[in-house]
Amino acid sequence: MKIGNKEINGFAALAPMAGVADRAMREICEKYGAAYSVGELTSAKALTLGDKKSAMFLERGNLTVFANQLFGGEPETMAEAARIAESFNPDFIDINMGCPAPKVANNGGGSSLLKDPVLVGKIVRAVKDAATLPVTVKIRIGWDSNSINATEIAKICEASGADAITVHGRTRAQMYAPPVDINSIKAVKNAVNIPVIANGDVVDGISAKKMYDETGCDFVMVGRAAMGTPWVFNKINAYMERGEILADPPLEQRLEIMMEQLNLMGKYKAERTVLLEARKHVAWYLKGVRNAAKLRRMCGEISCLSDIEIICEKALESGEDI
Repeated sequence: MKIGNKEINGFAALAPMAGVADRAMREICEKYGAAYSVGELTSAKALTLGDKKSAMFLERGNLTVFANQLFGGEPETMAEAARIAESFNPDFIDINMGCPAPKVANNGGGSSLLKDPVLVGKIVRAVKDAATLPVTVKIRIGWDSNSINATEIAKICEASGADAITVHGRTRAQMYAPPVDINSIKAVKNAVNIPVIANGDVVDGISAKKMYDETGCDFVMVGRAAMGTPWVFNKINAYMERGEILADPPLEQRLEIMMEQLNLMGKYKAERTVLLEARKHVAWYLKGVRNAAKLRRMCGEISCLSDIEIICEKALESGEDI
């Protein structure tokens, strides 16, 4: 797949997940097969006002292919933010028009933009005119079941200069619960001439192949299925390339990968922040372990490195579910 003039090899990308897919997780996912990743949701308004935390979200790290993602509802602000984002050397700029979080959608950003197709076009055009890099857009299929308009939005994005579009196959109202709407993603693919990346319910090689086959998409994007399982990208690659179904790594190796990710987090964040965020990441890595519920409760009380070591020891003692 090409986004602008950027050739992207592979089959699956890591989705932008605020508060989850940080620099450490992105680097781990690339190591285990992610073709590219999109940075955490970054407020255009905060960025243009010089907010240091927002600027941190734009740091590329050691990634081969990386995009910065911006959100906001004002074309001029988005354009200015795109110019700032380019100084961090991403490969392309992604505009978020799909985030369902109330604090984003209720303030004129994210998926709320799907209700205003005219504004969608203005924002994409403003960013495209301001940027020298390719511009992509991430959307959902509509605000709710009564306003599914992904095809219309995709056409507007393409006409306004977008180089690719990612479609999460649910409405904003659906959040993450029901299965994705394959037909809506397929309709977008059939409606535009730019690459379409399909997002939602891709959890392994078989589901990735199904998404490719049933939608005709150019690429797939993986979000929640990579939480605590960064090797999911290797599984997708193996199935797409060779039809091979890879097993998950054994528990001991999974815990080693977890520690690798936590150590990376320690390079980029304060120790206190790492320990607090480790609570959710460690819990995700414990999927498939016997007595996982008890171990996850222990995760909620992590306050030092030795707590993580104890959890790992107990996990190895418990063993894996069969």
